[in-house]
Amino acid sequence: MTDAAQIPADLSFEDALQRLEAIVSKLESGQAPLEESIALYEEGARLKAHCENRLKAAQLRVEKIVVGPDGQAKGVEPAEFD
Repeated sequence: MTDAAQIPADLSFEDALQRLEAIVSKLESGQAPLEESIALYEEGARLKAHCENRLKAAQLRVEKIVVGPDGQAKGVEPAEFD
């Protein structure tokens, strides 16, 4: 995937993270030639953005249960993550 210009939209978070970890390991090892290191870094940046987007999408889907004063659930609303 090092020569891919785009990350597939359907790439799972887990697969993207695994690939990103492999890239980081290879870059940290210093075993890649300069041109390959640059391509790996660029791919890593795209994978990082992809992971962030997947996390944001998941965050927006999470809802929290709203409990009324009587202790009973009265519905759900979007969760806030700050």
